[in-house]
Amino acid sequence: MKKTIVVRNMVMLATLLTSGTVVSGESSSGANLTGVNHTQKGISSFMVNDYRGQMGGYSCCVMLPDQWRPGLKVEVKWMSDPNPNEKLPPLGTDEYRTSYAKHAANYKNHSEVIDIPKYNQACDLVIHFLPCDQVKATAICSVYGREDYPIKEPLNMPEPKKCPR
Repeated sequence: MKKTIVVRNMVMLATLLTSGTVVSGESSSGANLTGVNHTQKGISSFMVNDYRGQMGGYSCCVMLPDQWRPGLKVEVKWMSDPNPNEKLPPLGTDEYRTSYAKHAANYKNHSEVIDIPKYNQACDLVIHFLPCDQVKATAICSVYGREDYPIKEPLNMPEPKKCPR
């Protein structure tokens, strides 16, 4: 088990080092970073190549090459809350602290290296969180919901009975 984790982490590190977002000598610009949650889980936090993002707003900034190239990848790390609407006792009480500790124990950490699809001009980097702990990214100059936006999945999608892997 430990050997598998070590090998997986080494492969992920090698992938990031050889195909990261910015290559030395390559011109790049800062892009706003935001997330869109398509699931019924809560996304507590996320990072892209160690830049912190936020849901429903923009964080500044993640570096993107000015010119897209094949093999452009980012590492996305996120924490999900499988029961974001759980009712907890009143804030500040011992009951709240006990209940919250049990609730937070169910949070799950995830990490995925994903491709950034082709863009003509780097704008915002938007990470989309999908059922089955899948993520997609886009960096085009448009917004979710517009006809020209490449990611069409709806919001508030339930988890399927069985996830593909």
